[in-house]
Amino acid sequence: MFDYENINAEISIIRSKRKSISFEVRLGKVIIRAPLKMKDKDILKYLELKRNWIEKHLEKFASRQAECENLPPFTEDEIKAMKKRAKEIINSRAEHYAEKLGVEYNRISIRCQHKRWGSCSSQKNLNFNCLLVLFPLEALDSVVVHELCHLKYMNHSADFYKEIDKVFPDYKKWHRYLDENGAKYFNRLP
Repeated sequence: MFDYENINAEISIIRSKRKSISFEVRLGKVIIRAPLKMKDKDILKYLELKRNWIEKHLEKFASRQAECENLPPFTEDEIKAMKKRAKEIINSRAEHYAEKLGVEYNRISIRCQHKRWGSCSSQKNLNFNCLLVLFPLEALDSVVVHELCHLKYMNHSADFYKEIDKVFPDYKKWHRYLDENGAKYFNRLP
């Protein structure tokens, strides 16, 4: 974690073999992707240049969080219904996209998770959040395709994202949509 007094949020720096610096605000956290050899003082300069943009996005996240505080938690019956519906829809979408990608998975589990939309294990088991059924089908598909692509690439490399783009070109748009709208549903889980 990186400490910077002018921004009231957790800041992480991810260094890699990239050539330029980029900034992302996700779930109230600031993620900075920087070249391996970039000095901290240079990162601070860029951070200061992007401060207004970062603060605007942090405020947007905070206001969405505030909207959610008065929403009641999901009931057991609502969760059961979501899990049942998710199992039907996700199984169908996973079959569809697995065929397009030429991959095979072992099994699918549907869970209520507070922070994750999905995961893929090295045993080829896929896990998905039941909350996905509350979103447009494209948002759900973005998670299904993401996890299925992990059956080819167990990382988040450029090749991994190229594979996603082959079958789901709108991935970034729907990934962002879930980032921006997911918190209000996560907060309603018991």
